[in-house]
Amino acid sequence: MFQQYFPYELRGHAHKYTQKLVTYFYPYIQITFHELTGEKLKRSDAYFAIQNYLADHTTATAKRLKADVVKGSKSLVLTMDDHEQVMEEFQGIKIWWSSNKKTEERRYYTLTFHKRYRDAITKSYIDKVLKDGKAIAVRNRERKLYTNNPSDSWYEYQSTKWSHVQFEHPANFETLAMAENEKEAVKNDLIKFSKGKEYYTKIGKPWKRGYLLYGPPGTGKSTMIAAMANLLDYDIYDLELTTVKDNSELRKLLIETTSKSIIIIEDIDCSIDLTGQRNDKKKDPVEKKKEEEEKKSKKGSKVTLSGLLNFIDGIWSACGGERIIIFTTNFVDKLDPALIRRGRMDRHIEMSYCCFEAFKLLARNYLDLDDHELFGRIEVLLGEKEITPADVAECLMPKSETEGVESCLRELVKVLEKLKKKKKQGKKKAEEEGEVNGEENGDGESGESSSGSGESSSEDYEVAGKGRKRNSKR
Repeated sequence: MFQQYFPYELRGHAHKYTQKLVTYFYPYIQITFHELTGEKLKRSDAYFAIQNYLADHTTATAKRLKADVVKGSKSLVLTMDDHEQVMEEFQGIKIWWSSNKKTEERRYYTLTFHKRYRDAITKSYIDKVLKDGKAIAVRNRERKLYTNNPSDSWYEYQSTKWSHVQFEHPANFETLAMAENEKEAVKNDLIKFSKGKEYYTKIGKPWKRGYLLYGPPGTGKSTMIAAMANLLDYDIYDLELTTVKDNSELRKLLIETTSKSIIIIEDIDCSIDLTGQRNDKKKDPVEKKKEEEEKKSKKGSKVTLSGLLNFIDGIWSACGGERIIIFTTNFVDKLDPALIRRGRMDRHIEMSYCCFEAFKLLARNYLDLDDHELFGRIEVLLGEKEITPADVAECLMPKSETEGVESCLRELVKVLEKLKKKKKQGKKKAEEEGEVNGEENGDGESGESSSGSGESSSEDYEVAGKGRKRNSKR
């Protein structure tokens, strides 16, 4: 009736003054949180946090609920249905939440409270709701394993810089084959870091930490990373440097990572050439120019050591927080010292060969075995020969239904004795080669000492030749 009979020119003024009249007598304040905000209508983080908060705190009192499978959540989420209202109390203040919608795509929550409590609600309650909602989202989320996409596909329709799958690695510190005291030290360091937001703010450092995992192949570096992620409930970003064109792209990838995450660069010594860049000035100009032309002809990554250092602890590394950066390598000596110094890689963790303590843990995991008569022999062999935890685990894993504890342990003893025998043979062969080389060097020295000057050596040679001729005639 209002739209049909009231003149169009006066409708805006009527609505404006009617609202003023109502708010003059109406003692309540309303705050609206829309699902889609901004020019590009992106989903609001505040709306998502409030949805999680209300689903956790108020669904017990709501009469009409809606079941949703929220993207990234582990389970079914119950939320208030459209046009449903619930009441909550905060420090004795009554608060009403209502879920509304204009269209199917335009939903919003409305928070209503008495105007005398404006400061308590706007300064304390809303912050609490957003903080609790984000914590609930982290607790219920599915953790992800990301990998960076080639930059050629970044600007396609609905494309992203990172693609992901669900992270389901079962590794944990209880099953990690490593000395117990070393594991506890790493665990305590990680837990201390995850609770250190205020501490890092106090000392004026970005909330991040670097770990360098180094050691031979098969010693559990990747398993250690998975155990770290499971302990802290973090996502993993596996950065493949060979697909990153330059330093600018590296920064863009860093900006797209989230907090509560681990950024890893595996086998960094093999990813790109970062080891010789500081020695370029010492090279011959001709040789240097030739190498530069070869690099230009190759369409490879142009990420520099300087760009990677800025990625780790430069100004851009402070974007976001609660991040762990991990490098892995088999050859730590190949890396530039500036790349792995303290402050960049804060903790260096050596993943070494299997010790007897790690073997007992593997035996417990794979064979449910705490002790056996062969343990003594295995302990002696492990002290004499180096073997990786991966090789030990392969020996201890039953290959058929009929294979039991005894056969697995004997297989391990057999492998260790074979390695010991091979080591002895190699040592013996090296000693023999050393003796042969020593004799050859001795012959060469005697030949040189007998030669003397050029003239005397030729005379000696002629005399010796005549003697050989006489002997041949006889």
